Amino acid sequence: MNYLRDLNVVSISLRIILSILIGGILGVERGRKNRPAGLRTYILVCLGSSLVMMTNQYVYVTFETGDPVRLGAQVISGIGFLGAGTIVLTGRNKIMGITTAAGLWAAACSGLAIGIGFYEGAVLGGLAVAFTVSGLLKFDIWIRKRSMYLDLYIEYNVEKGNFSGFLQYAREHDFEVSNIRVNKGFSWYEQNGRPGVLSYTVTVSSQVHRTHSEILEVLAHEKGIQFIEEL
Repeated sequence: MNYLRDLNVVSISLRIILSILIGGILGVERGRKNRPAGLRTYILVCLGSSLVMMTNQYVYVTFETGDPVRLGAQVISGIGFLGAGTIVLTGRNKIMGITTAAGLWAAACSGLAIGIGFYEGAVLGGLAVAFTVSGLLKFDIWIRKRSMYLDLYIEYNVEKGNFSGFLQYAREHDFEVSNIRVNKGFSWYEQNGRPGVLSYTVTVSSQVHRTHSEILEVLAHEKGIQFIEEL
């Protein structure tokens, strides 16, 4: 096994192939969901990280100088720029891409483990990451659906009433509303020279047992609500 941890043609080939496999496994699920970073992106991140560690090992062994993990440390911090590019804040204040960004960071860490010859950790860790992203998806949805708190995006027609009317309506139907934020930059416009629609992001909790769909259905009946969705 020590032979495979040293730098030679066999170990280098094994690390490159393993990087492609682990990166591909992590990227398949994101690619199937048409996320910004898919199969090829994950493979490139994992493969690039592996090459960085092999280069660092080569410099350390050949020239007998330097820190064997210095380049790897730069990968862990530097991957942030790529992850940040996958995180998007939509016009309705909905954040998307965090799981993809975290997956890219995990793929980079797997590549570093492969590149330094830590095969056991790379394989087991890569499979654990893949299970977390794919296998725990339904469990994550199950938890979210049973959460007592909902973040809602609301477009309110101010010509049909004041937003305070919505708050009163919510209290009358056993809801508690908090974290109210006005998003004027996204949905404020004028109709016939008068204010038309304002958008709000609010956190709502029901004081009686209701499913998320039931909460949306009850709130949607308030006369000023033009559009409502869960974030």
